[in-house]
Amino acid sequence: MTEKTTFTKFEKARIIGARALQLAYGAPPLIKVPEKIYNPLDLAEIEFDHNVIPITIIK
Repeated sequence: MTEKTTFTKFEKARIIGARALQLAYGAPPLIKVPEKIYNPLDLAEIEFDHNVIPITIIK
């Protein structure tokens, strides 16, 4: 996701969910973890907002 892409709410949910699962199973975070963030879903949302998740959608 090197370019700014518009995702549907379903694509966004799938990307964040897949990344949260990876984090829950021990994948290293791709950003510096903010203080008081322990939930993988919250961290995955922050990573998505920073556009660093290496998952692409092929349409």
